[in-house]
Amino acid sequence: MHILITGGAGFIGSHVADELLRHGHRVRALDNLSEQVHGPGADSPDYLHPDVELIRGDVRNPTDVRRALIGIEAVYHFAAAVGVGQSMYEVAEYTSTNNLGTAVLLEALIAHPVQRLVVASSMSIYGEGLYRTPDGAVVAGNERPIDQLRHADWEVRDDAGRGLRPEPTTEEKPPSLASVYALSKYDQERLCLLVGRTYGIPTVALRFFNVFGTRQALSNPYTGVLAIFASRLLNGNRPLIFEDGLQKRDFVSVYDVAQACRLALENPAAAGQAFNVGSGRSYTVLDVAALLGAVLGTDIEPDVSGKYRVGDIRHCFADISRARGVLGYRPRITLEDGIVELAEWLEGRVACDRVAEASAELAARGLTV
Repeated sequence: MHILITGGAGFIGSHVADELLRHGHRVRALDNLSEQVHGPGADSPDYLHPDVELIRGDVRNPTDVRRALIGIEAVYHFAAAVGVGQSMYEVAEYTSTNNLGTAVLLEALIAHPVQRLVVASSMSIYGEGLYRTPDGAVVAGNERPIDQLRHADWEVRDDAGRGLRPEPTTEEKPPSLASVYALSKYDQERLCLLVGRTYGIPTVALRFFNVFGTRQALSNPYTGVLAIFASRLLNGNRPLIFEDGLQKRDFVSVYDVAQACRLALENPAAAGQAFNVGSGRSYTVLDVAALLGAVLGTDIEPDVSGKYRVGDIRHCFADISRARGVLGYRPRITLEDGIVELAEWLEGRVACDRVAEASAELAARGLTV
């Protein structure tokens, strides 16, 4: 098939392009080569496969989108502004890129339907994950009150004040949209599924958890936590961790994400559904910092701030049963093995550490407690 990836020159998009090319597809990428991701004056990144046809353009521009769709049979929609904290003050930019950009793409697809649309959604739409009460019931986690967080009481509690145990989060968990970014990703997902159903475009939403791997933007302080930690360590600085570092997340290799994306294209039963794409395992943020530091051979200790960042949640990790059953998805890369490869890729790379600058921006706006 001839396939378009919006945001195809980025971290995940470029890996998906590699996966599709290996399976005999032709790939075109539409990407605006954002300075925050690719650096100033960016051209085609050196990691982008030479067989990928790159069109520099903006998903919000109908002319760019129509040009990119010529001859295309399937679309992966990955173009998005990414960052929970930044989304809380660059509201117009995130809403424009994510919501309006998706709407422009969908209007073009209504005029020229494709055989499959796969949209990148996010675990952020869940807010808090699922929890088990002391009585054994599985419930959606409540948003933590600010007064509780001011007292460094980080855990999710029920209405009676009892602590809850985190459980793997399934796709049935109702959304709880704790940030502008989460709201925009949910809008992307729902828009694509709704328009796809209405106009007969088979559409799949993939809810990515914490994706890690080579090609992440090391100088972007709003990217994945592993890339942010790597940027700090490469500059001899302590990784900054909010709360107490014991919040749990699901870290999934970008190679496994690329596998899930290809399966979503190939499997007819996937159409009309949303799937969690994670590893099915959970780690604390402190675990991840320790693993990365050990592999990089550094003894720099994390800076555990004891502060809460508005929009953050406590625990959320994936139940991947639906993706296993419907897509045949099988994660293959463990966090431990993936970090070893990431460390090898980091050798000799230069990262501009902007974490302190980003943290100061959040604090100045009252977005940390």
